[in-house]
Amino acid sequence: MISFIDTHTHLFAEEFDEDRELAVVRAVEAGVTRLFMPNIDDTTVELMLDLCNRHENCYPMIGFHPTSVDSGWSSRLAKVEKWLHSSQQFYGIGEVGMDLYWDKTYRIEQMKVLDRQVEWALEYALPLIIHCREAYPELLEVLAPYKNTALKGIFHSFTGTEHDALRLMEYSRFKFGVNGVVTFKKSTLPEVLKQIPLDRIVLETDSPYLAPVPYRGKRNESAYLVKTAEKLSEVYQVTLDEISRKTTQNALQIFGNKEISF
Repeated sequence: MISFIDTHTHLFAEEFDEDRELAVVRAVEAGVTRLFMPNIDDTTVELMLDLCNRHENCYPMIGFHPTSVDSGWSSRLAKVEKWLHSSQQFYGIGEVGMDLYWDKTYRIEQMKVLDRQVEWALEYALPLIIHCREAYPELLEVLAPYKNTALKGIFHSFTGTEHDALRLMEYSRFKFGVNGVVTFKKSTLPEVLKQIPLDRIVLETDSPYLAPVPYRGKRNESAYLVKTAEKLSEVYQVTLDEISRKTTQNALQIFGNKEISF
């Protein structure tokens, strides 16, 4: 059976309150055998852990999303860090990053929060799961001092230009997370992906958001990851088996270390 890894799903979100357990079952039945879950901020850690600690195929991550950065960011970030220092095992630092699409008020604070979380990733030898929207200059400014370190991770939900792709590819320990956007009719991502080798790609859903065609406009879930994989099979002109094999291998390169094995 072909299997896949969803490197980014929010199945703990309220959109799944009516059928959360069934969504996990549907994912496994579709061949999505591992589900990596980033929290959003200090308010969602317990919801995520409640789900992950009930399912051995669900792996929690910990971070503070840039759109949650507000006037109380320092104390809220400290709450997240307290979880990181606890006995709970986490598999990545995320979801972190920069987002200036909606509001630029806390631009500097977002950069400070991201930088602190980069330090967490290095301290704990965990991958960094990076969100970036309308903020590539700021993101690259924060990451630049860490370019030659052991820092690794995923550029989550990558939808940038060829120029963006080339800049990010300089971070050789990072992969590019591809989700349902690649299936959208007007998406430029299939063309951009021609600049990114398959060995730099991992699959994700970002559920409940960004459902692939033919589910676009509906709630996304991990079972739909297969539709993104099928599109990548077309883009890279390889079999679905090869997409499964390579993206799984790529994901395990990111999430595995000497303490963690799958």
